[in-house]
Amino acid sequence: MSTSTLSRSRTARLAAAALASTALIAAQTGCSNAGEGALSGAALGALGGLAIGSVTGSAGKGAAIGAVSGAIGGAVLGDQNERRDNRRYRYDDDY
Repeated sequence: MSTSTLSRSRTARLAAAALASTALIAAQTGCSNAGEGALSGAALGALGGLAIGSVTGSAGKGAAIGAVSGAIGGAVLGDQNERRDNRRYRYDDDY
């Protein structure tokens, strides 16, 4: 096995561990609005993109693509969580 292959494998494992720990923290805290969702989505997306990109040899591009797509997805999910929470509170106030 060449040094380059070992380095990529180690980088991929490190990125996967970082992604797993970030996902665990994000799952514990959640996101209640679009801003929080975009921020946490961008972080998770960047780590995922970094992991995938490091395997293919384009870690920077992978991280950038992952950050943008994660931010968009996180913003949508955060907005939906906020809307759901607002509906729940309005419903509870009626009774």
